[in-house]
Amino acid sequence: MKKIFVSLCMTAAVTALSSCASTKNAASLSVLSGEWNIIEINGTVVVPAPGQAFPYIGFDSNTGKVYGNAGCNRLMGTFDTQAKPGCLDLSQMGSTRMMCPDMTVERNVLSALAQVKKFKMLDGNQIALCGKSLKRPVVVLQPRVPEVTVAALEGHWIITEAMGQAIPEGMEKTPFLEFDIQARRLHGNAGCNIINGGYETDEANAASISFPQVASTMMACPDMQVEQRVLQALNSTKSFGRLENGSIGFYDAESALVLVLKK
Repeated sequence: MKKIFVSLCMTAAVTALSSCASTKNAASLSVLSGEWNIIEINGTVVVPAPGQAFPYIGFDSNTGKVYGNAGCNRLMGTFDTQAKPGCLDLSQMGSTRMMCPDMTVERNVLSALAQVKKFKMLDGNQIALCGKSLKRPVVVLQPRVPEVTVAALEGHWIITEAMGQAIPEGMEKTPFLEFDIQARRLHGNAGCNIINGGYETDEANAASISFPQVASTMMACPDMQVEQRVLQALNSTKSFGRLENGSIGFYDAESALVLVLKK
């Protein structure tokens, strides 16, 4: 009986040591906050296809939101903000469904992220995302320098697309937005009425932006559909990024493209 008891104790000890919080140095979820380039998958260095940027992933440790780009499509998902230190489950990640000429990197990224159960800090401010074992990372992350910052929004922009629909040509009043970054204000026209307001960003996420204080005049026009789409897009915007053609895209909380701006 004593041998059985000792054996059970040893089994329990091994189980405890293999848990996410088994080491005193297990990383807190807060270290994940921000954006990270995916530079290695299963021991192989990531080489983006011609014309494609590095895949990346971003974490908001306050809300549990995950976002990013797998190499072609935008990533979206959540993680448990109450998980034990060192634990991270990314098995429920989703993505948009656009096709690109080369989907190799994207397939590898999505397959690897689905295996993630743990994470740990590496030298050089890198992070390893691991499966059930911490010995062999399935993904290695490196801090990402944003491709575009809020300062790039300064000036006058024409709205070319809202809520997935192109702005019709020949409108009497072309929808536009004009940003004053120093004052953190914007001015523009939604297609009929003048709009004014401020914007908010998150220091932990350089790509974040929202418009909680936008107001418009109340004039009625024969066709208000474009204006309604523009205002809906602004109300739902949570982040922004540079598009391949140099335009700026605004995205909602589900990483769907809701507004396109062109200089």
